[in-house]
Amino acid sequence: MLTVRAPATSANLGSGFDVFGLALSAPADVVRVEKAAETTIEVTGAGSQYIPTDPAKNTAGVVARELDAPARIEIDKGVRPASGLGSSAASAAGAAVALNALYDRGCSDEELVRAAAEGEAVVSGAAHADNVAPSIVGGFTIARADGVTSVDAELPLVVCLPDIVVSTRDAREVVPGTVSMEEMVETVGSAATLTTGMHRNDPELVGRGLQESVVTPARAALVTGYDEAKRAALDAGATGVTISGAGPGVLAVCRRPEDRRRVAAAMLSGFDEADIDARAYQTAVGGGAELFR
Repeated sequence: MLTVRAPATSANLGSGFDVFGLALSAPADVVRVEKAAETTIEVTGAGSQYIPTDPAKNTAGVVARELDAPARIEIDKGVRPASGLGSSAASAAGAAVALNALYDRGCSDEELVRAAAEGEAVVSGAAHADNVAPSIVGGFTIARADGVTSVDAELPLVVCLPDIVVSTRDAREVVPGTVSMEEMVETVGSAATLTTGMHRNDPELVGRGLQESVVTPARAALVTGYDEAKRAALDAGATGVTISGAGPGVLAVCRRPEDRRRVAAAMLSGFDEADIDARAYQTAVGGGAELFR
């Protein structure tokens, strides 16, 4: 049996809707696979009771189909479903890396990203790669139709996860279908700033690059306590705050690793102010899926 640790991710990062993604050093899913005549799925861990085990409805099961690699697949969820931290993507990415090795398929990272994105489609309705790409290759990723670009960034981060649920489909429905020229210019400027910041490992630039006025405000209405948590994080020294993926997770960028404890405590207090329980991960930009034989 082969084992893969696949990291949680944060997608969009404010200005990079459906394009930007970031691997997190924690939390993560653990996926174990062994060859079988037909694919079966077993799920344990965080929120496992809500995850389908029918291979046709499970992201990892779809990946097995895409790679023509039937297997017994065990998924230990460290990434809670409906968290905005790429839970379904972590399972898909872990399965892609594990099954590629199990069957010696020899797939490139790009091919594995495409297979894992097909798995994501059963959750979000479309084959988006913004979460599966960083979960497979690590670092900061830019996912386009013509491929994935990655940067090995180093940044201290905090992710605060409130005890509420936001479905990916609901979060997509609230996104405006059109933007003004002014909004587009603002978003392009922020995306360029964020990308430069990732290349320079500059938390100030990355924090500024999270800013945008189209997707985040629309989704913030679905996350009770977001405004309070954001304000508290910025007051505690975070350089920028945004909704992680579809939410309800909230991502904050810190200047130094030692700042994370203070920012995490502040974000928890912000959610508490809104009468919402939450937990915080003191994390960082991490690597991609790790294979253990």
